[in-house]
Amino acid sequence: MKKKNNLLLLFLTILLLGCSSDNGGSSPNGGVDKSANLLATGASANDILANNNFDDLLIEIAYVAGFRPTTETVSNFENFLRERTFKQDINFIYQELPSPNEETLTLNEIADLETDNRTAYNDGRTLAIYIYFADAPSDEDDESQGAVTLGAVYRNTSMIIYEETIRNLLGNSTLISLADVETATLNHEFGHLFGLVNLGTDPVNDHEETELNENDQEVGNNHCNVQGCLMRSELQFGGSMMKMMERSASKGAPAVPELDAECILDLQNNGGR
Repeated sequence: MKKKNNLLLLFLTILLLGCSSDNGGSSPNGGVDKSANLLATGASANDILANNNFDDLLIEIAYVAGFRPTTETVSNFENFLRERTFKQDINFIYQELPSPNEETLTLNEIADLETDNRTAYNDGRTLAIYIYFADAPSDEDDESQGAVTLGAVYRNTSMIIYEETIRNLLGNSTLISLADVETATLNHEFGHLFGLVNLGTDPVNDHEETELNENDQEVGNNHCNVQGCLMRSELQFGGSMMKMMERSASKGAPAVPELDAECILDLQNNGGR
């Protein structure tokens, strides 16, 4: 019960951070207006999926030296975006960064790193996304319970991938590759930027997973309840994700889960494919 409440608290913290305006607004000196990239998680779901306001995506991948995602991962990720959005152009830029030299990272520290290092913001008909690949784990991890976080979204166009955690978790697995785990994590977290599940993209049919809050009441947790879906809560946390992917690979099926029919229907209803 305590673990579930802690996970809910972490997710609420992510949402609240997305609403923060500490770093928002345009520069008083006439610089780049960053405010449209500093909104709550899911606020730009339709803008990402459809072409009403933005035709193109520019994805800035910032990574600590030595923790760049594989070329295969980025190719898989681009295919996922093209499959589910109507964006005409999807481009990637890379920025190698020094380590922040932290044992763990809080969401506020991650947001501060973005403020210091992000270079790509919405410009004209181009919507910009920022993804940071870290060399430190989340401060919310509990390795003794096998509860390690692989990724998180914390604003409408921002996410973190805990790359060191992914690599440590993978170990010497013979069934799944580093690209598999990176791809599954990226696609899952970007599903939340798409507004899934019930996070800016309204469900056509109810398929949100529930859990008990501190008052023993069932509440939605913004993950899908359809077995095998990319948006299952297992995909956010280490041990359960590895088991899910290894089970699939052992049966000769693709290791990386895909969106189920309900999630796809939701995206199509909000301007996606």
